[in-house]
Amino acid sequence: MSLQNVWHHRKVAEGSGKACWICYKPSTSVLITPDKKDFFYICVGHLSDRGFCQPDADEAAAAATRKKKEELDREIELVKKEYEEKQKLKREKRKAKEKEKGKGKDKDAKKTEDEEDKEDEKSKDDKIKELSKSKDQAEVDLGPRIFTLNKNFYQMRVDRIRNAEIAKRNRERLNNPANFPSPPSGIP
Repeated sequence: MSLQNVWHHRKVAEGSGKACWICYKPSTSVLITPDKKDFFYICVGHLSDRGFCQPDADEAAAAATRKKKEELDREIELVKKEYEEKQKLKREKRKAKEKEKGKGKDKDAKKTEDEEDKEDEKSKDDKIKELSKSKDQAEVDLGPRIFTLNKNFYQMRVDRIRNAEIAKRNRERLNNPANFPSPPSGIP
């Protein structure tokens, strides 16, 4: 049996958490092979340990980039919509004020409106910057999802599977009566 040294990181529910394979603390993170032949629970802290495993940079970076861009685009669209709605409401309020105040005070009103527009644009830019920073931090928290174990840990997993197969074969042999010698049939 050949076990690939490619492991996918998955999360399980809090109630389904089990002991970490390394430190035996409760964990909800699982590393599983793509063919689902082997899995084990592991702490998130061990995944960042370079002595234990290395992330698969190509696939993780590509997936992270796509996901990050999609989320960022959605957030930017929401901010733009909010900004345009606010501007629309302000324009309506200004038109109503202009009608009430008259023509003599239009110059002062335009200056204050220009200042308010500049402040609104600054706040919009600040929100976009904050959203991009928060998305970067969220992506760091998610981390890569595909790992390769170091050779010693990988060999431990292979040995465990091999020993389980040997134990199963031995149990089957013990349950088969044909494998035992027959009692002597002659008289001594």
